[in-house]
Amino acid sequence: MERNLTQGSLLKNIMVFSGPFLLSYFLQTLYGMADLFIVGQYNGAASISGVSIGSQVMHMITVMLVGLAMGTVVMIARFVGAEDRAKISKTIGNTIVLFAFVAVICAIILLCLVNPIVAVMKTPVEAIDETKAYLIVCFAGIPFIVAYNVISAIFRGLGDSKSPMIFITIACVANIALDYLFIGAFDMKAVGAAWATIIAQAISVVISLTAIIKMKLVVISKSDLKLDANIFKNVLRIGVPVSLQDGFIQISFLIITIIANSRGVEISAAVGIVEKIISFLFLVPSSMLSTISTISSQAIGAGNRPLARKTLFYGMAIAASIGLVFAIAFQFIAQPVIAMFTNDMVVVMLGVSYIKSYVFDCTVASFHFCFSGFFVASNYSYISFIHNVASIVTLRVPGAYLASKYYPDTLFPMGLAAPLGGVLQLIICVIAFMILRKKNKI
Repeated sequence: MERNLTQGSLLKNIMVFSGPFLLSYFLQTLYGMADLFIVGQYNGAASISGVSIGSQVMHMITVMLVGLAMGTVVMIARFVGAEDRAKISKTIGNTIVLFAFVAVICAIILLCLVNPIVAVMKTPVEAIDETKAYLIVCFAGIPFIVAYNVISAIFRGLGDSKSPMIFITIACVANIALDYLFIGAFDMKAVGAAWATIIAQAISVVISLTAIIKMKLVVISKSDLKLDANIFKNVLRIGVPVSLQDGFIQISFLIITIIANSRGVEISAAVGIVEKIISFLFLVPSSMLSTISTISSQAIGAGNRPLARKTLFYGMAIAASIGLVFAIAFQFIAQPVIAMFTNDMVVVMLGVSYIKSYVFDCTVASFHFCFSGFFVASNYSYISFIHNVASIVTLRVPGAYLASKYYPDTLFPMGLAAPLGGVLQLIICVIAFMILRKKNKI
């Protein structure tokens, strides 16, 4: 159902929209965490490493697709704010054409690159077969992953974050049930986790398409499927920098994983587990980024830029407060949380040392994620690209590499690279915001 988020209490609109969004992100992240958790209960470090590496590759691909779809979210939200239903339908039609092409091309190219990807990831010898099997199934299922995320983007652009939450809830339950069936009962190991994820995504797509048809949410004509140069250009202009930015972020994670993989299967497993936990903790800033981009886009479409700026500040206050709680809590609860994923105490202790420093990035990221959402809504998505690349090139990757060389017995210094990189990103965001405000462009 279409919802105009520029009317009524701003704080209420942020909470109403971000709540289901946060839960949706949580459930989607639970896919990977459930795979890793259940594999860890039935199999050893090789299977854990296989699922960890494979799911990281898939996460990178997924977030890049979601980033590209951000162009759709912003454009639909602007037309909702401007109350232009014809342009909403046209944007949805153009999105369907664009992502149908993207889905097919991605699946074909990635299936041809399975072996090079496994090699580039410096996958431990023990985990090569598991990783390959996992990736082949997931790459073949990319059209379902694309379809789900595009449908979710359309709903969220319309101001409806509740429907995607319902769809992903059903899919998540199916995923966990299939994990226990394939991994536990059938002993399929890593490939069982992959089949569970893809089948669950297919279920979510069928359910969401059925809902759209029954709800008659949007009416798309053949003319809407014809490319509109202006809409197509704007969707790509907003979405491509976000997609590239998210891609570089994930590449930095993969490089760090490669550094960890080269140090042995225990460190590989520990880093994989921590990355899953961190991805869960990052749900708050991620959901706030999307909330800010949607509400700010509607506000800009309605000609209300002060409301867009106010949304940014509210979002930062909420996300940073929660991030600080996480950072402090994990100084005390790191060991029992990591021990949920494995009984290997070497892996547990390595993971504890890594997450205790890494977790502070949750607080810092709350600020620059919110800025990114605002910049995307304001047609300055390239700023988000710049601050992310600057952080990756100067601090995150070099810092992780140097820490692995000079502190081989602990992962604590390696974890510090992330929050230090986040501080640089925040500085760049603040400077950019001040310059744009001075020029009265935001």
